[in-house]
Amino acid sequence: MEFQLDTGNTAWLLTSAALVLLMTPGLAFFYGGMVRVKSVLNMMMMSFGAIAVVAVVWVLWGYSATFGTDVGGVIGNPFDFFGLSGLTDDQSLLAGSGVPALVAVGFQATFAIITVALISGAIADRTRFGSWLLFAGVWVTLVYFPMAHMVWGGGILGGGENGIAAALFGSTDGVANVTPIDFAGGTVVHINAGIAGLALALILGKRKGFGKEPMRPHNLPFVMLGAALLWFGWFGFNAGSAGAADGVAGLAWLNTTVATAGAIIGWLVTEKIRDGHATSLGAASGVVAGLVAITPAAAALSPIGSIVLGLVAGALCALAVGLKYKLGYDDSLDVVGVHLVGGLVGTVSIGFLGTETGLFYGGGFDQLVLQVIIALFAVVFSFILTFIIGTVIKSTIGFRVSEEVEVGGIDLAVHGETAYESIGARVVTEVK
Repeated sequence: MEFQLDTGNTAWLLTSAALVLLMTPGLAFFYGGMVRVKSVLNMMMMSFGAIAVVAVVWVLWGYSATFGTDVGGVIGNPFDFFGLSGLTDDQSLLAGSGVPALVAVGFQATFAIITVALISGAIADRTRFGSWLLFAGVWVTLVYFPMAHMVWGGGILGGGENGIAAALFGSTDGVANVTPIDFAGGTVVHINAGIAGLALALILGKRKGFGKEPMRPHNLPFVMLGAALLWFGWFGFNAGSAGAADGVAGLAWLNTTVATAGAIIGWLVTEKIRDGHATSLGAASGVVAGLVAITPAAAALSPIGSIVLGLVAGALCALAVGLKYKLGYDDSLDVVGVHLVGGLVGTVSIGFLGTETGLFYGGGFDQLVLQVIIALFAVVFSFILTFIIGTVIKSTIGFRVSEEVEVGGIDLAVHGETAYESIGARVVTEVK
């Protein structure tokens, strides 16, 4: 069938791609405000560096490795569309929506970019910038592309007849009778990035003074600005994943709004009960927790179910961020507590709250079991591969800055600049 352009859907996907790309600079502000003043530029540069590396890799072999011909249910053939050569509109993963192939390529590129950037928050204040760029290219190739293929590109975590779902619950006409649901990236993006952050935090070790001296955010307005930009961009993330300007996109947009609002409430109430204060940092963190949780479920829940999900995710993530002090790992900016936990909550909640197959709607246990399986698969797959990649980089070129650089500040030592002129002048004076 000849490709038929749909200008409305194409315009929406182009807009959504721009919104999702904005999320990574928004993340730079969010993370940048949370670190100490001596490493804010380095923190923001890790997000911008992710854009630079992943965008190039995506065009060269990433799109093909994600959506090319299936190889063993794990990855697409990276040579099918190497450099996007030979890709036609009829071969686009969104061709049925009348969206040109290159628009779909651009939209999906932004997902790969933000996923890599998210990991950086777990290793703030102590990471070599060059090693981070190398990690970004290797990790997106060996972990993100396979995970995205397995879920969205026809691999074993999808709804095809050769996937895990079909093996467990059978298939009809090539489609699993019970299909995994990951609308916009609960497993592919958030669980994937969250558990990768934990692996790197363990490899790099704790920041000097972790648990002994205060490491408070240096600029809370930056944090709230970043949260606002993330929320704005997330409408492209979730509503854009409908692939069309239709009612599904509208449902995803509404659910994204109310789940996030619910998570703010859940986080602040938990914070108030536990600490006696409802903070701006808590509100901003609640925003992200709600956005993370609704991502896989944006088109599977009702607006009421989304509010419930947000309340639960906000409260659980608020509690989870304290685990690093009890368990002794230094997840600098709570990537594990927000993205891993929020991604798990959102992915598994579909088994309870999904309006078509959820347990609370009479759907039985099948969807719940399947959601748990794909979530656990993502955790194990990403952790093992990330740990191997991180260990190899640490053992070869090194992954962590020297203690002198960490104490003095990565910004001046690595980038030759500081975020605030008064800080730079003071540091130079002290050095002299």
